[in-house]
Amino acid sequence: MLDGIKRWLSGAGSNAKSAAKVGPEAFAGWSRAGQIQIRTPREGEGVIIDGKAGNVPWRLEWGPSQRPYVLGRELRIRAELPLPAELQLIVLNRVLQEAIEKAMFDQFVEGVQTRIDTETPAEMRWVVMYPKLSRPELGELAERYTAASSLKPWLQQWLAGPLSAQLAALAIDPATAFVLMINRGKVTLRTEADEASPRAFEPHLRLFEAALREARRVGDGPPPAAAA
Repeated sequence: MLDGIKRWLSGAGSNAKSAAKVGPEAFAGWSRAGQIQIRTPREGEGVIIDGKAGNVPWRLEWGPSQRPYVLGRELRIRAELPLPAELQLIVLNRVLQEAIEKAMFDQFVEGVQTRIDTETPAEMRWVVMYPKLSRPELGELAERYTAASSLKPWLQQWLAGPLSAQLAALAIDPATAFVLMINRGKVTLRTEADEASPRAFEPHLRLFEAALREARRVGDGPPPAAAA
């Protein structure tokens, strides 16, 4: 993970793996099968699944990694909500946060020209730019996750409900890259998933749908109070 980030910052690219071709038949027994649309990308690698959480459309994509911190095949889930334009926030596993910070720090210390600019993924910039929640503020999530935001009170309200329990219950290796973020109204989940199957996708989809519900709850309420 750390080496991949360093290669990205130094402009050396990544070692993303190609994804195997996956057909709709792999998801025939899924309980969601009647509510989703499954297709393969034009490149013929990976899979794309479209569905809805209530009346909010979401798209799941599985295929070659698009981020330097995702070492295997990447699972991405996205949806759009009417959220404040200035809202930028991220929840990520602590191992990834430490790797991002170390890679960026080492690049600066070594005096190597870096790519900490608009070409660097937003979530990597936010890790070093925005205020993070303290361990007491994170509560049960503190051992596995860290979180940062341009609007810290909004982030705290987002995590104050069922989403925290879903994050705590997610059964993945603590060293596996995991990112849940909001940027310009887009909610995005990214993680590593070597297998394309209902078993691999369903836990992340349930968590993502909880993230959407909680984002709508916070977004529909009064503006979060400023932090003390």
